Amino acid sequence: MGGRGGWWRGKSTPAKVETYTRWSFHTFPFIEVATFALPAFGYVPAPVNWILFLLVSTHAAVAAVTASLTLDWTRGRRPLPVRLLWALGTATVVIAVVSLVVALHGPRGADNGAAAGTVFVGVLSFGIGTLALAVRGTRRMVCGVLGAAVGAGAVAVPAGVSAPGAAVAAGAVVLAAGFFTFTSAFSVWLLNAVYELDEARETRARLAVAEERLRFGRDLHDVMGRNLAVVALKSELAVQLARRGRPEAVEQMVEVQRIARETQREVREVVRGYREADLRTELAGAQGVLTAAGIDCEVSGPVTGLPAEIQSALGWVVREATTNVLRHGDAATCAVSLRVAEGRVTLTVENDGAPGIGSGSGTDTAEPGRGSGLAGLRERLREVDGVLRAGPAGSDLFRLTAEVPLPPDSVPEQAPAPEPGGSPRPVPHPVSEVTS
Repeated sequence: MGGRGGWWRGKSTPAKVETYTRWSFHTFPFIEVATFALPAFGYVPAPVNWILFLLVSTHAAVAAVTASLTLDWTRGRRPLPVRLLWALGTATVVIAVVSLVVALHGPRGADNGAAAGTVFVGVLSFGIGTLALAVRGTRRMVCGVLGAAVGAGAVAVPAGVSAPGAAVAAGAVVLAAGFFTFTSAFSVWLLNAVYELDEARETRARLAVAEERLRFGRDLHDVMGRNLAVVALKSELAVQLARRGRPEAVEQMVEVQRIARETQREVREVVRGYREADLRTELAGAQGVLTAAGIDCEVSGPVTGLPAEIQSALGWVVREATTNVLRHGDAATCAVSLRVAEGRVTLTVENDGAPGIGSGSGTDTAEPGRGSGLAGLRERLREVDGVLRAGPAGSDLFRLTAEVPLPPDSVPEQAPAPEPGGSPRPVPHPVSEVTS
């Protein structure tokens, strides 16, 4: 029992369903023999009863082999057993007609009518039901059942069955053959559906793994990109200061050490999957880094009151935009503005680098050697229904704009409206509280 239980538990769900389906069809021969052949011994004398028993048993055996091989075909494991299907169809017709003739014209004709009805209908029904395994399409299955019923009535009348009896036999074939045909069709459909669901589950698991890998690569790029650019910038500055004998070189290298440790911590957070970007921190960091690089950076707009997921998405936008300005542009000024209006928050980053520079990989047509930073930002913003636009904004400006809709219940407090006939009141500068 333990061995059999372990054998069953070791199977996958589709394999269990297939095993159940196969053994169901393997029981059909025994049902056919027990239902239609064995009763002949009770009301048909020898040797007619043995003839009927051997005919039905032979038909059941051929049907069992055909069902097993045809199920393999439905799973794509072997070609369709065409010859065996023709053999089963021929055997079904021949055995049904022979059993009918033997039962009607053998000894003790008074009881042979029951044998004719059971054996004749049973052989046709199981035969048509097994052949349905190789049929695709409901219309063809219905035509097969109706054709078997019409054929049964057409054969029964010349064999000596009365017209009402032939009609009853045809109706019995329709019911029995229809039932077994439906059983075969439903079993194949269920088996295929279980395998398809299992394949879909495996595909979903593979996609989840691929998506996690993309997330990890995207986060790693976002974390390392700006920090490495800052490390390179400050290291170069330290080298220049050291060559001139300036003591500020030590301060720059201490800052490089701090950034390296911060990067190590952020990489660990990326590996654990807990990495979130804080918008206020990213704005302050962007202003500090760009100022250290000799770029005049101005940050304006409200930060407080935004949902955490929107702050995180926009924080990554600020980080990537800062990285691109440092790496790809020759900017002297950079302006970062945050605006909330009409249920949407808009982040705009402008720099006066050369046209087309500063976009990094954010352009729609990636160039060789470029990364995938802005493409990753588009994926992040898509998670909060946001959009990202990046491109030249004049002869000497490059603009990156991110727009994210706000949930109805989380619209932050708006800036004061302009007075009639006057200019708008100044917007508070929250970042100034965290920057020197």
